[in-house]
Amino acid sequence: MGKGDNIAEIIFSSATRAAIVFQDYDIVVISHTIVSRAEGRLVDLRTINPSAEALEIAEKTGKDARHVEVILRESKRILRVERGVIISESRHGIISANAGVDASNAGGVDYVITLPEDPDISAARIRQDLKRLTGKELAVIICDTSGRPFRRGTVNIAIGCSGINPLWDRRGEKDLFGRTLTSKITCVADEIASAAELVIGQADEGTPVALVRGYLFKPGEVPARAIIRPDEENLFK
Repeated sequence: MGKGDNIAEIIFSSATRAAIVFQDYDIVVISHTIVSRAEGRLVDLRTINPSAEALEIAEKTGKDARHVEVILRESKRILRVERGVIISESRHGIISANAGVDASNAGGVDYVITLPEDPDISAARIRQDLKRLTGKELAVIICDTSGRPFRRGTVNIAIGCSGINPLWDRRGEKDLFGRTLTSKITCVADEIASAAELVIGQADEGTPVALVRGYLFKPGEVPARAIIRPDEENLFK
């Protein structure tokens, strides 16, 4: 996968070779890594001159100062630096380790890969291309792995989507005992992304795309950025 490659055409070609026929309302879950590669988001650390702030953080964390510099450039703000971990808010508003700047599967010790410039736009573009190729109404989710406060282990989350409403608002519905739900909003995009990760993997699986079929989702054009909780709702500041 290289800069300028058409993700949808590669997915369609691979599916055809595997005798997979797309159906209406299939959900295509794509690892951000191949999207970022196609969009030229691979960074050669040999071209990076670390700032004084990057050098200071690198000394605290044991990270490559050039890698830290890329993290700083991809961050709105650094929230915490502790135990070799940099927690930051990315330019997309996602709070995670390293602003999503990843060295794994980047292609060598001198390379890191950043998130797509706008994952929602990327998802919409891939979905339109897939619709042209397949003639089907599909949904696309672009995913990345993320840690969770108070819980060990990482899971996949949706950082971009198109054709699916990422949130299922069930407020006003009744539970089994007739009580009205007042706060139940399910992030179906994250749940689908997390399930797909069992196929996609996080190491050397070499499976950057998963097809989810049979889930009756609510179509829509609400972007994945709607998942991010606004500051006024944040109880953990």
